[in-house]
Amino acid sequence: MIVSRRLLTAVFGIAPLLASACLGDGTATTAPTAPVPITGFTAVTVNSSSVTYTFTSVTGDGSYLVERAEGATGAFVTDSTITAPIFAAPITVTRAGLKAATVYRYRVTSQRGTVNSAPSAETLVTTLALGNATADVANDITVNRTFYADTVYTLKGFIHVANGATLNIQPGTKIQGDYATLGSSLWVLRGAKIKAVGTADLPIVFTSSRAAGQRQPGDWGGLLLIGNASDNRSGTINVEGSGSAGSAFTSGTNYAVTYTGGTIDADNSGTLSYVRVEFAGFSTVPDQGFNAFTFAAVGSGTRVSYVEAIAGLNDSYKFFGGGFDLDHVVAFESADDMFDMTEGFSGRLQYLIGYNSVPLVGRTGAGFVSADVQGIESDGCTGTGCDLGFASTPYTIPLVANFTLIGCGSTICSGAGGGYGLMLRRGTGGLFVNGLLGRWARGGISLRDSLTYVRAGSTIVPDIAASDLLISNSYFVETPSVFQAVTTVGAAIGQYALDLPLNNLSLLPTTTTTASLLTLLPAAGATPANIAAFDFTPTTSASLSAGALASFTGRLAAKGGSVVTGTSYVGAVAPGGAKWWQGWSIYTRN
Repeated sequence: MIVSRRLLTAVFGIAPLLASACLGDGTATTAPTAPVPITGFTAVTVNSSSVTYTFTSVTGDGSYLVERAEGATGAFVTDSTITAPIFAAPITVTRAGLKAATVYRYRVTSQRGTVNSAPSAETLVTTLALGNATADVANDITVNRTFYADTVYTLKGFIHVANGATLNIQPGTKIQGDYATLGSSLWVLRGAKIKAVGTADLPIVFTSSRAAGQRQPGDWGGLLLIGNASDNRSGTINVEGSGSAGSAFTSGTNYAVTYTGGTIDADNSGTLSYVRVEFAGFSTVPDQGFNAFTFAAVGSGTRVSYVEAIAGLNDSYKFFGGGFDLDHVVAFESADDMFDMTEGFSGRLQYLIGYNSVPLVGRTGAGFVSADVQGIESDGCTGTGCDLGFASTPYTIPLVANFTLIGCGSTICSGAGGGYGLMLRRGTGGLFVNGLLGRWARGGISLRDSLTYVRAGSTIVPDIAASDLLISNSYFVETPSVFQAVTTVGAAIGQYALDLPLNNLSLLPTTTTTASLLTLLPAAGATPANIAAFDFTPTTSASLSAGALASFTGRLAAKGGSVVTGTSYVGAVAPGGAKWWQGWSIYTRN
């Protein structure tokens, strides 16, 4: 005979109902008997964020309240409420979402109707530390995979996420590029995705396999995303630095990866949030190499927020074509450009911090180290496949708003051809607004080439309603001039300049220092100890609000939409606002 759980519940429920009923003469029965406290309650660690607790139920109990407390003295909070089985039986529950390397106390209370037992004896358990296990990754990832925070993963080669696979990375995970494998790197190829979503408390870190204190730029290759969006070069153009192992798709090797020819501008390569890339870069010849972050033809379905590059051998962030949104972006100690945009890149960026204090020295064998440090370098089209030269379409027209970019200063790293806050050339456009540029040795802006000037409408005051190139509402400090001096090459002008007051561009007096404008900034040439040496919030005495563009119109409004909007202040951080870089970003030179 088969008896249903519902029927058993009904049968066993008769006794309590009768016991609590009133007698015929109106006399009430006694209340339910208090349940007996649970004994033998245990908890064990599963990993850095999970524990499993076990106990045996008692027949007649209605439910169990499991509570946990953090540390030796923390207050108890509800962990879970468990419905009791009809008969006595073992109960095992695994709970996630805990802090790593943390002591927790657990207890359980039995409940029968409105009557509770005393809590059980407490049991203590300590979650594991992050990265308590290790794993090598030597082959391409061709099926969906997750990197877990309990494990430190070492990339032993050129690892490609391919075949439409998705790589999920848990918050707090550490991924190392193998120092012994020159150029070891992680690639997310066309059709594949990366979902690396950390938190402010648990950022995801890509770094060198060498110990802290020994690390150098170029210890490993970097993080590269390749999408299906448009690029303005025709033909088969491979990602810079790829192809040293030929064109055969041999797992884990540096085979050639093509990024041109895409037509899906809304392509989605995944999500990066609270991600750091440290000591990356791989450059075999000048201007041909991996960067800390490389984005090639990445489409607008991709989302990038709260990311940091530290001590990369090449650019901190390099964009080849495509276009997507980035916000809250940090670039510390770039060997080349902080942000390099080219080949029709049309992305939108807001809240950028860049800081350089010293020319970098890369690891032996990692390749070319640039001395051409710039804040933002933006080009139209250059190299093979530029069928219309600098006029090749789509034009490079990024929107960059609220940036604080600080160079090395004139006595530290002037650079043979660098040293500019903005280097705009080769037919580029771009909308640059609400920026603070300080300590740029050679000048605030180098505006080069006649077709770049055409993007500005061939006028010293670009039309905000129609121009592809706008530079406005920005301050320049500790730099010799806003624009590189206008020059002629033969009969042609090689350098151009815009009108300063009519574009709200201000060169601050020589008595003003970059440090005086910000709450805390190391002196030029100093060696900051750590991230605590920085506070990019404007000082109360700074006039970084007076020249801001608070309301976007024309091309700015059309381009920014609801994503990038005007602010009442210049620079990456609001006066009195959130110190958004804190808690997840770091500063270190090795």
